[in-house]
Amino acid sequence: MRRPGSDGEHALQRRLGTVHRAERFYDEQVLDRLNDRMREFVGRQEMFFLATSDRHGECDSTFRAGPPGFLRVFDDKTLAYPEYRGNGVLASLGNIEENPHLGILLIDFMRDRIGLHINGRARVVADAEMRAAHPDLPVDPVPGRRAVVWVEVTVEEAYIHCAKHIPHLQKVPNQRRHAAPAGGPDAGTRAGSGAGDAGGDGSVNGAPADRDRDWGTDDVKRKGGDFFGAAADVREGRRTPVAGREPEQDDAPARGPVPSRPEEWQREAERVLARARERAPEGAGQPFSGWFR
Repeated sequence: MRRPGSDGEHALQRRLGTVHRAERFYDEQVLDRLNDRMREFVGRQEMFFLATSDRHGECDSTFRAGPPGFLRVFDDKTLAYPEYRGNGVLASLGNIEENPHLGILLIDFMRDRIGLHINGRARVVADAEMRAAHPDLPVDPVPGRRAVVWVEVTVEEAYIHCAKHIPHLQKVPNQRRHAAPAGGPDAGTRAGSGAGDAGGDGSVNGAPADRDRDWGTDDVKRKGGDFFGAAADVREGRRTPVAGREPEQDDAPARGPVPSRPEEWQREAERVLARARERAPEGAGQPFSGWFR
């Protein structure tokens, strides 16, 4: 029976001596569906991280949030989430149109301090089509959380993300935006954590702890303004224009031939490892001791 994971990870497990631990993880932790505890866990989460890539393997990682249950579980093999009105770039949806494979990572930072990986195949579904298939789907009362389209995911893998490195965070009371300090980012956009000093008024380290989220807004300031100074860099000529991909002919691969057999993938993985070892400073870091200790 074919093992979970990629040919590349299997080759690296053999090379680095982690086959036994990896096999135990595959056997004991990786399911091809969502069991009852996973479904309950998904149903109460308010956010997840999403990974997609286009047909060339160019990756994108992003974040999705909503009220508990916005990532809806229909059965043990199917779930879906709404795509709200955003900035119009549609990077994740565009990737899914080219490459249906995606990865979802849910982490409960506050109660269980545990994570769940869900990998599968996705398709973009119109809101009307989704509601025709699921008539009990509620309509969100917040306009900015109305689904433009849905992403329906067929589960292929589901497995735990261990707790040992997950920080313990805590929620703080919502409060309205306070005026941002002159010349600084919006002070009202702070997140409370177990490491912060939460005051009795909901403040963290003396700053307003949170504010109401502005779902669907186009207000530049409420979206974060030029927090990282990118627009200022463009205005002042400090950015090299981003070059787009040249149009392809006959859908030819953009980066040379893709290995088609496992032994070719293994050779490629060996080549990448050899190059990484050449670049690493001699004696730097600790010896690798495996992913699943």
